[in-house]
Amino acid sequence: MNPELVNQPLIQRAFSEGGPVMYLILFIFIITLFLVVERFLALQKLTLSKKEFLDQVFAMILRGDLRQALAFCDTRPAPLSNTIKAGLVQVMNKRPDEEVQVAMDASVLRETPRLEGWTSFLAVNGNIAVLSGLLGTIIGMIGSFRGVADADPATKAQRLSEGISHALNCTAFGLLVAIIAIVTYGYFQLRIQRAENDMIEGSMSLLNMVASNRDKMKE
Repeated sequence: MNPELVNQPLIQRAFSEGGPVMYLILFIFIITLFLVVERFLALQKLTLSKKEFLDQVFAMILRGDLRQALAFCDTRPAPLSNTIKAGLVQVMNKRPDEEVQVAMDASVLRETPRLEGWTSFLAVNGNIAVLSGLLGTIIGMIGSFRGVADADPATKAQRLSEGISHALNCTAFGLLVAIIAIVTYGYFQLRIQRAENDMIEGSMSLLNMVASNRDKMKE
């Protein structure tokens, strides 16, 4: 083993022993971290407490004050509030229930891509990280077998085991990155699905409330 590598920290030494493919996996890891941070901050901004928000909006609707409900939606810009606002605008324009529902459905379709963002690339990164790790390991093992072809028989087994051990660093690093990417992908998918369900449930609740309280509505 290279004496310079022995004195390095374990992670740094494993990275150095893994070969050039480790830099590709590191690049994937950096992209994954960027996507995780970006989507976490975005979802914090784009999601609301459904119960708290709808309770306040519906209270204004029951008082017959649609303008105040619209103004409240404007103060909390998010997919849920935008969907409710789309329906309220149609209610203020005295459109039939069908048009109110269509407006909210269209809003759900517009807002869903905002929630999803680049989340799907986390799953892609997870797959690429695994394949890159396997590629690095295979390249390292090929190099190890070539390196011991002309080696002394007494040291051949030792050198071969060291070469394979070093090559497996790529697989380990690739799997680590893949686990991070796939776990966070699942977490964000859960949050996105909940936000989508909130929009759909909120639009249905609004339509039911409007249909049963149209006589109380005023501009």
